[in-house]
Amino acid sequence: MGEAKRRKEALGDKYGEEQNILPWLPIKKSQAQKFYQITTKGAWIGIGFLVVFWLTIRFVGPAFGWWDIN
Repeated sequence: MGEAKRRKEALGDKYGEEQNILPWLPIKKSQAQKFYQITTKGAWIGIGFLVVFWLTIRFVGPAFGWWDIN
């Protein structure tokens, strides 16, 4: 008997189900991975916005007389 068959007999109905990250936390591993992807993308969007905002304040603003840095 192979390992997969032993595992299937041992787990019974739970065989093939996705496991939680922690036994007491009802979040599946794929849900955690999706959350990580979304937050990483959001962080890069925020960094990009910050760079554009900084460039606007630093270079475009003084050209129009806003926020005089001198």
